[in-house]
Amino acid sequence: MGVLFGCGIVAFVDEAVFHQLLHWHHFYDRSTQAAGLVSDGVFHAFSWFATVASLFLFADLRRRGALSTRRWLAGILLGVGGFQLFDGLVQHKLLGLHEIRYDVDLLPYDLAWNGAALVILVAGAFLLRSVRRAGRRPARDD
Repeated sequence: MGVLFGCGIVAFVDEAVFHQLLHWHHFYDRSTQAAGLVSDGVFHAFSWFATVASLFLFADLRRRGALSTRRWLAGILLGVGGFQLFDGLVQHKLLGLHEIRYDVDLLPYDLAWNGAALVILVAGAFLLRSVRRAGRRPARDD
């Protein structure tokens, strides 16, 4: 559930900061400016849908008393890092939908983008591992 929230939030931040505020790229830059704006709108709708849907799931977990905030946070980190790494490797490089920025040396941008994604992804994996280990420990009788 946290993964969906992480994907939605990072997609929203990417779209708001890099697409709207900085004007570095659109979600789809292989066509006209109008197509780029429409693709940004679809991307923005996805980010909000994912975020809102995940918050309903969060509320349901909390209502049922099944919420683990550490697991939820691990999921968020995994979602953020996974989405950002997918964006950097698949959308930027493999499919060529867009670059982080145009008319500059991309290597520092790619290293920062994908490096940050890996750090966040690894942090989420370690946190999830610690949550799972804590769940397997036998209860102590004090």
